Amino acid sequence: MDALRLLAGTFALRPYVFAFLAVYLVIAVPGWGWRRTALYTVLGYALAWSAEYSSIHNGFPFGPYTYLSAATLDRELWIAGVPFMDSLSFVFLTFAGLQAARLALEPLTVQRGWDIRWAKPAAVADWCTWLLAGMLTMGLDIVTDPAALRGERWFLGRIYFYPEDGVYWGVPLANFAGWALLSWAIIGVFLLLDRWILQSRWGAWRSYPADALWGAGLFAGVLAFNLAVTFAIGERTLGVVGCAWSVLMLVPIAARLQRQRAQASPGQDPALAPGEPSTAR
Repeated sequence: MDALRLLAGTFALRPYVFAFLAVYLVIAVPGWGWRRTALYTVLGYALAWSAEYSSIHNGFPFGPYTYLSAATLDRELWIAGVPFMDSLSFVFLTFAGLQAARLALEPLTVQRGWDIRWAKPAAVADWCTWLLAGMLTMGLDIVTDPAALRGERWFLGRIYFYPEDGVYWGVPLANFAGWALLSWAIIGVFLLLDRWILQSRWGAWRSYPADALWGAGLFAGVLAFNLAVTFAIGERTLGVVGCAWSVLMLVPIAARLQRQRAQASPGQDPALAPGEPSTAR
């Protein structure tokens, strides 16, 4: 019963985490199915928790840091010294990074207006998409971690610190390397499982309206939330740098979407960009 009380307290203290998690579920389940989505959620949480537990004890993969559990230990759920909500965040963050990478690299079809879909929804992402997905997820942390490190100035609270100030607004570069490694691990293990086991048992990924856009929208939403927090706490220079970094990540994707729409013939039924096969079902 105490665990349920603490879980309820986590909901109350961290509603933004569960809002992003809910968006992830709404996007993932129609395309992946509930079993595949549940597997990704458990896999992502387990690997993220293991990485955080390892880092606070031996410094790998994020570098050494310390969680401060005393302030909320009796108000939210902690698992062996790691806040439940923190490891859970990696699930929707890596999913957003994967979907943004797919949008940047994989074939698309344009059916009507902004109904942009994967041209080959059943195809498992290749190694280039996997590589970019890890980098984009790490790119999210470049915006989110400095804001989280200043959690005592907003409703997150001060829940961790680095023993030595890092070069990037207090965040060590090792932390970003760890984010990339963990993201590649979560996404890579999932993609391998899907290719080798899940596709034959649970079927291929499915298409639905504008399925290529929603995950990238989650990616942009996470950026927007953390940039808003950054400016709200008065970190204007950090906010401007975060905006510039966000533009570097998002503008190439947006430009590709614009080209894809421009290439779609106005009279084509529902065909999509020239040379791309229709996958409407």
